[in-house]
Amino acid sequence: MAYTAKIGPSILSSDLARLGSECVRMLECGADYLHLDVMDGHFVPNLTFGHPMVECLRKSLGPDPFFDMHMMVSRPEQWVKPMSAAGANQYTFHLESTTNPGNLIKEIREAGMKVGLAIKPGTTVEELAPWANQIDMALVMTVEPGFGGQKFMVDMMPKVSWLRGQFPSLDIEVDGGVGPDTIHRCAEAGANMIVSGSAVIGSADPRSVIALLRTAVSEAIQKRSLDR
Repeated sequence: MAYTAKIGPSILSSDLARLGSECVRMLECGADYLHLDVMDGHFVPNLTFGHPMVECLRKSLGPDPFFDMHMMVSRPEQWVKPMSAAGANQYTFHLESTTNPGNLIKEIREAGMKVGLAIKPGTTVEELAPWANQIDMALVMTVEPGFGGQKFMVDMMPKVSWLRGQFPSLDIEVDGGVGPDTIHRCAEAGANMIVSGSAVIGSADPRSVIALLRTAVSEAIQKRSLDR
């Protein structure tokens, strides 16, 4: 099995006035990557930031940190080249936001980024399946996208289990309400990329929370490989 446990704090949960130093703090606490939520006020009601801020973070943090862009936008095609130029590593778009996923996947690859494909809670995992062999990562939303602090939707876990069974080496990400209380459900279902916002960034000891999340996922991966 090619996948490993990776923990990505959702930087939108940090003090946005100190974004660069908050990213450094997360990386120093053991984060494997940074999850950046881009919202356009159309696809989701909230509004966040765009490629100019990503470019500033890249200049500030250097070439090493992995930027996973979660593009909650109505026209994801529009931002592929700007995000690539700004220093994004992975471009994760929503299946619900485009009529031509295949073409968009190709554009993202040509722009030199990894491809992530996200689905909202109301979208079936079977709708994602035709594209699963063309992407690097599938994101199963465990809340409705657009706002932090929502309650984790445990009924999304069968989607994760199904994907892990069908596509054993795919990176599978979960995002929304994930923390120490819910990580075991995610890990047992087969998620390996864990987005966590307030549970990590709002913690008095982010390092220990990141370590706890990683351990839970690593142990589940190990158990899965032994069970095969």
